[in-house]
Amino acid sequence: MGFSIESFSLKDKVAWVTGASYGIGFAIASAYAAAGAKIAFNDINQDLVDKGLAAYKEAGIDAKGYVCDVTDEPQVQATAQKIEQDLGGVDILVNNAGIIRRVPMIEMDAADFRKVIDIDLNAPFIVSKAVIPGMIKKGHGKIINICSMMSELGRETVSAYAAAKGGLKMLTRNIASEYGSANIQCNGIGPGYIATPQTAPLRERQADGSRHPFDSFIIAKTPAARWGTTEDLEGPAVFLASDASDFVNGHILYVDGGILAYIGKQP
Repeated sequence: MGFSIESFSLKDKVAWVTGASYGIGFAIASAYAAAGAKIAFNDINQDLVDKGLAAYKEAGIDAKGYVCDVTDEPQVQATAQKIEQDLGGVDILVNNAGIIRRVPMIEMDAADFRKVIDIDLNAPFIVSKAVIPGMIKKGHGKIINICSMMSELGRETVSAYAAAKGGLKMLTRNIASEYGSANIQCNGIGPGYIATPQTAPLRERQADGSRHPFDSFIIAKTPAARWGTTEDLEGPAVFLASDASDFVNGHILYVDGGILAYIGKQP
């Protein structure tokens, strides 16, 4: 059979995006809705879920929101069952929920290190485990883990985050290895430096018109010579959730403007 643009359609697929009240998760879920998917998302408390529901409504998207702590296995299993009752079994899972703690390693409490690992690495295991049996039963499934530049590169103050995101890269490959024969594809997206409200102060021009030092650093490291946008992640996320990627498995797609290909500008 020849190529059809329908390969990229997510019509009637059920997509669960964790931590998708705002930011990258919200952008990916919105793209999935535009491609025809039914959207479920969760967040850690009712306030965030309510904010997310309001944002989806404003965007014209009929999303279902659930309060769920992704590190709590009984809660995750219960949420997976609720989504199945409300929308149908999950076809697409995006493990997006995550945190970062920027603390020099020798100043970081072990409890904080464990918390980052719990949310950024253990939770994708817990949520994936909750949906894989249903995907096996359906005969197909897509799991997309939100990885990071720190799945490949180290940087000062992010020891826990880098350890978790490096582990998530290998969890991605292992899910692909273990369940590829069940027609489940597990891939990752590694965003580069994405312009979000949190990073806005770093991108503001200084009083003399010069760039903030961190802004200059990112521009110098990125062949595209700009920060990414959440929209830059939408096409890759739809591709990895669609039938167009049925033979792509265990891959991390870095949406980074070329950072990982580049040593940086010479002085």
